[in-house]
Parts: sequence; structure tokens; C-alpha cells
Amino acid sequence: MSREIWIVPFFGQGHLFPCLELCKHIASRHFQATFVISSNLSASIPSSLRQHPLVEILETPSSPPQPPPPPQPASSHDGPMHQHHKHHGEMSVALENILSTRPKPAFAILDIMMSWSAPVFEKFHIPTVAFFTSGACSAAMEYATWKTHTEDLKPGEVCLLPGLPEDMAVTYSDLKRRPHGHGPPGPPGPPPPSSGGPGGPPGFGPGGPPGFGPGSKKMGPPPQPGFQPPWLTEVEGVIALLINTCEDLEGPFIHYISNQIGKPVWGVGPLLPEQYWKSSGSILHDREIRTNRKSNVTEDEVSQWLDSKPRGSVLYVSFGTEVGPTMEEYSQLAAALESSSQPFIWVIQPNSGRSGPPPAFLGGKPGSEAEEEEAYFPHGLDSKVGNRVEAIGRGVPFLVWPIRGDQYHDAKLVVSHLKVGYMVSDDLSRTIKKEDIVKGIEKLMGDEDIKTRAVTLSTKFQHGFPLTSVAALDAFRDFINQKASA
Repeated sequence: MSREIWIVPFFGQGHLFPCLELCKHIASRHFQATFVISSNLSASIPSSLRQHPLVEILETPSSPPQPPPPPQPASSHDGPMHQHHKHHGEMSVALENILSTRPKPAFAILDIMMSWSAPVFEKFHIPTVAFFTSGACSAAMEYATWKTHTEDLKPGEVCLLPGLPEDMAVTYSDLKRRPHGHGPPGPPGPPPPSSGGPGGPPGFGPGGPPGFGPGSKKMGPPPQPGFQPPWLTEVEGVIALLINTCEDLEGPFIHYISNQIGKPVWGVGPLLPEQYWKSSGSILHDREIRTNRKSNVTEDEVSQWLDSKPRGSVLYVSFGTEVGPTMEEYSQLAAALESSSQPFIWVIQPNSGRSGPPPAFLGGKPGSEAEEEEAYFPHGLDSKVGNRVEAIGRGVPFLVWPIRGDQYHDAKLVVSHLKVGYMVSDDLSRTIKKEDIVKGIEKLMGDEDIKTRAVTLSTKFQHGFPLTSVAALDAFRDFINQKASA
């Protein structure tokens, strides 16, 4: 019986690093873990992983696409997204060639954004497991709002979602979202297709662009409330789901997904570096985890500056690498921070405010043109899932600013269910103004109860990696062993 499991991550640090940590956990359970990446991501793999006796780094040939030009019309067949799908095709061919020339793995764990590669594994009769690098709440909420037709809500109405906590009931204001892409709100477009088909994804010709497989809808606009979530089609052929979360934070949502799709679902995270879990009560230096970071200030300078400020007085502002405010909103944010009396750290990414996909989304090297933020967490204004989990572990409350996709549901989780944050505005479909941000900062910094709840929530992680996730990974191991011996 083969003991080999392939782990196939998507491009970009927000996907690569959780998959890397998952790879370690799989290997620790005495499986041969093979981490399959494009060769252009090779520099992001730490030497310690390459030296692990039960881990193999399998690199597929890759010519990374060029950084994205300004946005192009959706009908363009030579723009950056076309390059991205061409890259899909190249990697599919590479995977098939590798599987044709070496012993087959027993199973493959595919990042949900790599579901387009599932037909390759199906061709070789290799069972697949889907891995969500985002949390369970967003997937559960997408499914529940589709089933309950929340798009019909009117002002003042509230819609309970059967099977989910009452505090996650949907209100009319929850449906006010920014349209896909930057710019002021416009009229709603036609609903996306509810399942894959010969028409291909919106904006492309019949069948979609080259290399665009069954998981195509994940690459289109995020699902709107009331429409079938794209991930539902993408997990049809998998035998189980793994999610980068834990029972302690999102237990009801994990169980809801499992009940609805009739497959085992495990929360196996948060998949943060081992150093994070060992650093409780001490300083975690980013240079100990990732060495190819670029910044105009050093970690030591930041630490010294933080030490000069009262504890809990500093705002940390970051929006990650894939989505963020518009240029106009960045100006509003700058004005709000300038007028506030609170000291702050503001991490600004390359291409911030620019419309269109970032280099990492198109296969660029993480840590080069797509730098991510340093991991310092005083009180934070945030929209990024990774920061959310890390900050919760440090007892930090939030002013959340969701912009796209699952961020809206994660924001509601933080504000309504966990109750450790505020929303930056009640109407997220419009441009966020200076006044919204100033008001949010004042509420956040002045609410001692929310700070206390944040600290209380953090105690769930004071002993390291959650025991519920250890148990989930063990259950997954037993499931795989049972499937392999059947």
C-alpha cells in the first residue's frame, strides 16, 4: 500500500504557506508527503522542509507570467488572466507527465484554487481531498445564503440561517457589498451560472480559456448572496475536505458544511508556522520564518518603536497582497490616521490601490513583487484572513474592512459571532470615507469589553496548536488509512 500523499498548493503566500504547514503535519503522521509546486516557487521553500526525511519537494517546470498590465476588457484573450489559464494548462501537462513516469501516490490534497487539476488525478484513479486555505464560516455562509434566498431581503428584515448560529442571521445591510472590481456601485449584473457547463466562465468564449478546468468559477467574480457557491461544484469529486481553521473558532460552520455535503470535513488549522505556536508570551521574529523579506524598516526598529508606546495603544493597518482599498480610499485612510491621536503601523504593499490581479495571483514569486506584511499585531484594522487568525491568538480586537469575497463573511464572524471587532461601515457598497474610519477607530480603542473578550478568546491558543486540530488530523489519518486498505 502506498503511503505517499501529494499536497498541491495554489500560487501566492496566502496559499503556499498554509499548504507547507499542512505538508509537515501529514509527514508527522508517517505518510510520505510530496509537496508539488511550480519551479518558480522553489525559493520560497525553507531548507528545513527539503531536509525532512518524509517530505519530497516535487517541482514542475514553469515560466512564470509577467506582472499584470492595467486591467483589460473581460473579452480579451491575451490579457493577464489568459496567461494565468495558459499556466494552468502547462502545469496540467507537467502533472500528467510526472504521474506517467513514477509510482502513483495513494491520495492528493488539492488547494481548492487548484481544483482545475482534479481531472488529471481522476485520470490516474487517484482520490483527491479538497483543502480550503480560508475558514469554514465563509463556505458555510455562502451555502446557507444560497439555500435560503437571502437576496430577497428588504430593509429592516432579518433572515435566520437554519443550522447556523443565530448571531449569523443575515440582515439587509449584510447584502450591501462592493461590486467586483474597483469603482462606485453600479447596477447588478446577471447571475452567474449555478454549475459548470459548455458555456465556460463569464467573460470568455465557449468552453472558457485554454487550461480552464471544472473549477473555473473560482477564478471569476466572488459569489453573490443567493447564488450557488463555486466551491460546491469543485468538491463534487473529492472524498473529504480539510479547512484551515479549528473547532474552537468555527466548529458550528465545520459541522454545517459536513452535514450539507455529506462528506467528512475537518478543521486542521490554523496552519501557522511552528514558531508562532511556541512564541506565546514572547516576540516572534519574522526573519526566523521567512528570510526574503523587503521593507524600508527593520524588525528591530519596529520593536523598539512599539516598546516606546503604551501597551495596546498602536493601530496595525494592513490589507494583504490580493485585494485592498481603492486609491481614493487610501487617501481617506491616510487622512483618518493623521487626524487620529493613535500611533499606528501601516504596511503598504506594492501595487496597493491598483485594480487588477497581483503578481502572485498570476504565478509570480511570493516574497518578490508580492511582498506580504510583517507579523506585528497591536490593535488592528484588517481584511486579511491570515492576520485575523494570528491576531486572535494574540488577543487583538479588530476594525474590519471587508472588500471582496469571503472577507464579508469572515468580518461578520469576527463582529457578530466572536464579538471581538467592529465593522468599518454599515454600508460596504459605497466608498469608505475618513469619517467612517475615524468613528471606527474611536469605538474600537474605547471599548474595554471588546478588548477583554479578545484576550479571553486568545486563551484557547495559549498552549500552542489547538488540540482539536491535532485530533482532526489524527482522524484524517485514520480515514486515509481506512480508505487505502479498503
